Amino acid sequence: MYTSFSDHCREKYGCKVYKLSLNGGFSCPNRDGSLGTGGCIFCDGAGAFAARGDSVTAQLEAAKARVAAKNRCGKYIAYFQAFTNTYAPVARLRQLYEAAMAPDEIVGLSIGTRPDCLGRDVVALLAELNARKPISVELGLQTIHAESARYIRRGYETAVYYDAVRRLKAAGIEVVTHIILGLPGETMEMAAQTTRAAVAAGTDGVKFHLLHVLRGTDLAAEYAAGKFRCLELPEYAAWLKRCLEEVPKNVVVHRITGDGAKKDLMAPLWSADKKRVLNYLNRYLGQNP
Repeated sequence: MYTSFSDHCREKYGCKVYKLSLNGGFSCPNRDGSLGTGGCIFCDGAGAFAARGDSVTAQLEAAKARVAAKNRCGKYIAYFQAFTNTYAPVARLRQLYEAAMAPDEIVGLSIGTRPDCLGRDVVALLAELNARKPISVELGLQTIHAESARYIRRGYETAVYYDAVRRLKAAGIEVVTHIILGLPGETMEMAAQTTRAAVAAGTDGVKFHLLHVLRGTDLAAEYAAGKFRCLELPEYAAWLKRCLEEVPKNVVVHRITGDGAKKDLMAPLWSADKKRVLNYLNRYLGQNP
């Protein structure tokens, strides 16, 4: 039904490639006062699964150790995941990115960021490094709907996303778009509209996330007050299938659900059983995992 990230890697690299999550010590303009101080309403500090260490090199080694037994071909993608990973002076970005790309077994670099943190100098750096090893920039769109964007405190207009995709694509850089399914007040068709818009904008890949509630976030207070409910698994599967109808085969589906750290998860609790969830979704979609 769709082109999975695993299938894409097998075609591109000849094997399954694992991402090694890194924490570059970045902040976010939605947290440091530039745009706001609370961050997006659902965010507890993106990158809960990112390794932490004294250096990028140390983090890579620790992350490789965790998946080494599963990785048959020994190829990896370095993934700057936590917070906004282009939100720093270019000199610092260069140092971090080059350190992550340096090992021979790293075949690509993935960078999670906000569309409003991609200045000309940053895009120029990414284009330069992209000539050495493939770079993918992951943009947190979540929704194209203005009311939803205000509710989650995204902090930028959707037009900023479209402009960022245009500039990255013009520089030859791959774009992956994050979309949240089940945002309070949204319908299945609204999520499908967001997916359709991302594809039309030129995204090369999509990551679908289930809205889940983590302790310590402002979303947790909203949930505790009974202001919304989370999707049940059959509902989420139906929403996902509808959104995938908007995704052509040439656009890679990097993720079909998202999960938070179990110790912090408030809802939906069914999302904690990742293996069961993925098996259910793949059966529902008729997709071989």
